[in-house]
Amino acid sequence: MKFPAVAIVTAVLCAAPTVQAKISTYTGDTTDAPTFNRAVEDFSVLSGVGTAVHYNQDSFTVDVGGAFTFLTTGDFDTFTFLYQGNFNPTNATVNGIAANDDLLPGFTTSGFAANLTSGIKYTLVTTGFGNSDFGAYSTTIGGPGVITVVPEPANYALFAAGLGLIALRFRQRQASND
Repeated sequence: MKFPAVAIVTAVLCAAPTVQAKISTYTGDTTDAPTFNRAVEDFSVLSGVGTAVHYNQDSFTVDVGGAFTFLTTGDFDTFTFLYQGNFNPTNATVNGIAANDDLLPGFTTSGFAANLTSGIKYTLVTTGFGNSDFGAYSTTIGGPGVITVVPEPANYALFAAGLGLIALRFRQRQASND
């Protein structure tokens, strides 16, 4: 029964002060993304249906703690997970704090409400219900604070390499001017 989830999200949205709310929207596509065996909604076991679902993950922090709502819509049967700290696709039942498959009637919308703490890293995982559920999606997150995306370590390495190339090019240009 999906009605309680809708009632909870509606109550949180109505109770939250609209003047202080911050809203962020992210889009993505899981079509060519890596796959994993997803957990079920309560993180108790791995799914027998979603054994190789495509997924995207985004890590973030919030600057103000409180109740945040997550709403994902897609052109496929979406399934959204929230993990505290890191997400490990080889152990998808660990660190999970919220998940939802079908928030509204129909199967293209998933979401939940979660209390988040400022300064803690969270990872949002967007995937599908079954192995053939993938495609474009949009996730809207609303709450009392600003959401800041945390780059993955590979992005830091790429950034450092880019800075190194710029410094090398600058040195080469200075040497040719001397």
